[in-house]
Amino acid sequence: MAHVPGEHSPAPDPAPGPAPDPAPVDTHCPYCSLQCGMTLRPLPPDKGTGDGPGGVEVIERTAFPVNRGALCGKGRTAPAVLSSRVRLTEPLVRRPDSGRLEPATWEEALDRIAEGLAATGRAHGRDAVGVFGGGGLTNEKAYALGKFARVVLGTSQIDYNGRFCMSSAAAAHQRAFGLDRGLPFPLADVARTGCVVLVGSNLAETMPPALRYLTELKAAGGRLIVVDPRRTRTAEQADLHLAPRPGTDLALALGLLHLVVAEGRVDEEFVERRTSGWPEARAAAMAHWPELVERITGVPVPELRKAVTMFCGAENAMVLTARGPEQQSKGTDTVGAWINLCLATGRAGRPLSGYGCLTGQGNGQGGREHGQKADQLPGYRKLADPAARARVAAVWGVEPDSLPGPGRSAYELLDALGRDVRALLLMGSNPLVSAPRAAHVESRLRSLDFLAVADVVLSETAALADVVLPVAQWAEETGTMTNLEGRVILRRAALTPPPGVRTDLWVLSGLAARLGWEKGFPADPEEVFEELRRASAGGPADYSGITYRRIEEEDGVFWPCPERAEETGRTDAEGTHPEGAEKVGPHPGTPRLFLDRFATDDGRARFAPVSHRPAAEEPDAAYPVLLTTGRVLAQYQSGAQTRRVAELNEAAPGPYVQLHPLLAERLGAAEGVPIAVVSRRGRAVAPARISRDIRPDTVFMPFHWAGPGRANTVTNPALDPVSRMPEFKVCAVRLELAEG
Repeated sequence: MAHVPGEHSPAPDPAPGPAPDPAPVDTHCPYCSLQCGMTLRPLPPDKGTGDGPGGVEVIERTAFPVNRGALCGKGRTAPAVLSSRVRLTEPLVRRPDSGRLEPATWEEALDRIAEGLAATGRAHGRDAVGVFGGGGLTNEKAYALGKFARVVLGTSQIDYNGRFCMSSAAAAHQRAFGLDRGLPFPLADVARTGCVVLVGSNLAETMPPALRYLTELKAAGGRLIVVDPRRTRTAEQADLHLAPRPGTDLALALGLLHLVVAEGRVDEEFVERRTSGWPEARAAAMAHWPELVERITGVPVPELRKAVTMFCGAENAMVLTARGPEQQSKGTDTVGAWINLCLATGRAGRPLSGYGCLTGQGNGQGGREHGQKADQLPGYRKLADPAARARVAAVWGVEPDSLPGPGRSAYELLDALGRDVRALLLMGSNPLVSAPRAAHVESRLRSLDFLAVADVVLSETAALADVVLPVAQWAEETGTMTNLEGRVILRRAALTPPPGVRTDLWVLSGLAARLGWEKGFPADPEEVFEELRRASAGGPADYSGITYRRIEEEDGVFWPCPERAEETGRTDAEGTHPEGAEKVGPHPGTPRLFLDRFATDDGRARFAPVSHRPAAEEPDAAYPVLLTTGRVLAQYQSGAQTRRVAELNEAAPGPYVQLHPLLAERLGAAEGVPIAVVSRRGRAVAPARISRDIRPDTVFMPFHWAGPGRANTVTNPALDPVSRMPEFKVCAVRLELAEG
């Protein structure tokens, strides 16, 4: 452990600061990566939640360009979680005599955590202490958490649940383009292109306000192709729905590229001028002829040909992927194959065309850019890069050699709990529900010597902790987020947190002080952001030109945004810093990447020479059916917050097993009958929902619930070799009629 004194310094002032102006406050939704704009209007006690001061109502914020006032039910009902009836309002400490979590003072709770982390480090070494973050934390909190782990704790063992979000797409982005930003163009461009291939995304349920861009696309004469093994609400909007067998998206993309080559649709000029690696990628694609791809995927050859005609027939086109192709043990290669399709047809590096990833979590993009991820430093710098270490260490006031190296990825960190990692500090995540092979992860959490959790509610994971800290929510704290477009936005506090609640930044400041770092961990978010700006300067994700004031004035600022623009103008497309270029004024931000060059050393995009391979676990006689998982409209992620909202629970009260009538007939199952879904890792039970909107060889379960219906009890933690993404989206199961 670093700098553990005999006696700690006093905790920072617990006062949350001056109360925000009671006037309406423009802010953003607490949920997905759209980060929809909304306005919060404080309510008097008699019209709020019934808890006294703290009630707000959501009103439309039509001026924000991403959602233009539209909100889904989750965003509209978000204030319900602010109620003291459903949230944590005081620290909890597990008492040795009773074994129960009981109320405690903040002083006692922070003392217990500091001593638990310090004692573990002294006894077992610094890497015996782990930190697990969340994709919903603000940029300021993600930055401070990464700094706390590496500077105060001196541990390499930090990762976050964003690893389960878009890490495969990030790895493919880096490999192809040299830079990872979910969408390299504004979301508004989607409505203006000619054809969109949407792969593994049920946008109508996961990001409903974004569906308008697909509606506007079609209204303008554009075409929509949806790739999904289920006929979802989104697939119903498609001009063409391709329903591949789960785990075969890679073969599908290669088959489409084969047809592009065979039909003479390659943009040879673009390939020659702006890419490298085409001969190898072409050879790999040609080994996936249409009839073979039909046998692998179940998608008929005429539909493959129709998809290529639609995609190549449009003047501009995009491929957008989400968790479907990414949450696989070959997710990086799968995304790489879809990028290959864009590159071969010249649909990249120019306006209204390209590849993009639809990030899931609210700050899945910014959360990994600034230090929560096991191998990264602020500014999207690589932890193993000596120059990056020196740059960030200088900002932090430490020696570069004092920073630990890369640690374990998220699932590998969870798997190591209770063995190599003996104590864990967890913020903003609920892995007991959200991690694959969840029963095993639960056992690893229970085996820890010490667990501390900071959260808004008493999640299933928090219920296992030795210390639980009640922290402020989206409407009670200010901070920045980075949405799926790379737009840095500002969430502004509209309310003062309840008396017993503190912010995550205040918590880290108090813990740092107890562990010998009285300076360097301010609780003020804007002060943290100013340091983040300095730490990110010159990095791939350069935020140095972004300020709170600019964000408010411009409805968000797109990174990369250095402090000053370069005379060459290349920063408008790339955010690059040409050697010797003259700085001419404030940088405008970068809404569209790669227009002049890609962010690779030679400026060329790189093809990925990939070939199809099976899922880590294919069906067999014992487990003959495929399981895939996903989200539903009224719930979000592990459901820790949305399951506490009555209106959302009424719309989506619990888990279910969606299966085709033919499969139900073979099983002897009727609508609503409990079905057990059994894999090599465990058993989940939920009512049957019989539908022709799913393939006969596949079942679907949403993953928002704990208990017997926990879908992740059965999912496979097989990891992508590059991204370390688990294979949530496909595993082999058998079905049984369950009692009760």
